Amino acid sequence: MKVKIKVPRLGLTVEDAVVMEWHKKVGDAVEAGDVIGVIEADKATVELESPASGTITEIIGEVGETYVVGEALAVLEV
Repeated sequence: MKVKIKVPRLGLTVEDAVVMEWHKKVGDAVEAGDVIGVIEADKATVELESPASGTITEIIGEVGETYVVGEALAVLEV
């Protein structure tokens, strides 16, 4: 089953976030809660955690690009 890793809601007024870096790459196995990357929203830097255990099959979010809350950043095969 595929699970999309999305930009989380970080606050009531936060509408988007910038991908700052990825700690994992396509093909990497991850456990639920593993930090897979870092995003920044409204000057707050937040670690992006894997919602489930599995293998990263796709990274959609480009470093330095802005994505809206709820938009997919990566895909995980669980």
